[in-house]
Amino acid sequence: MYYYENINKNTISSVKTLFPLNKGILLVKHSPTCPGLRLFGLGPKLKPTNGLSKLQNFFDKNAFWARGRNKKQISQMLYHSTVVSSLWKNNELIGFGRATSDYVFRAVLWDVVIASNHQGQGLGKIIINSILTDKKIESAKRIYLMTTNCVDFYKQLGFKKCQNQSLLIFRNNI
Repeated sequence: MYYYENINKNTISSVKTLFPLNKGILLVKHSPTCPGLRLFGLGPKLKPTNGLSKLQNFFDKNAFWARGRNKKQISQMLYHSTVVSSLWKNNELIGFGRATSDYVFRAVLWDVVIASNHQGQGLGKIIINSILTDKKIESAKRIYLMTTNCVDFYKQLGFKKCQNQSLLIFRNNI
């Protein structure tokens, strides 16, 4: 498990200035409970794009841990997320990330994914920055995440390995 202590805000703001959006790519910071995406399938510029199906397909194609999630589960996940950001190129979903928080002590990043054909362009940093700079997440003293393959990526953004904490699982029925 990795964490980010919300002490040095210069690290966060520098990511914003170093990685502007590429031409044709739109960052969408979704409203609380994601009604546009969740209920109406809206994508960039509030246009119907079958967004929930696109998110389901995006997970199946790009995130081994999120394969097999159905639309009802994804809708419920979006409803209960504190912050949700997505990246779109035209009507194609190319990046996604979300977080939950108690707004004071802890927040957790979840499901940060960039389409494999768009990796290495700084888009993951844009998603992380959009989440970390949201007031609901920024106010938390510690921000956690779990990762399998992207340790170095998160370390360069200021996350540190928890030396005195362990990840424990109560239910492992996935």
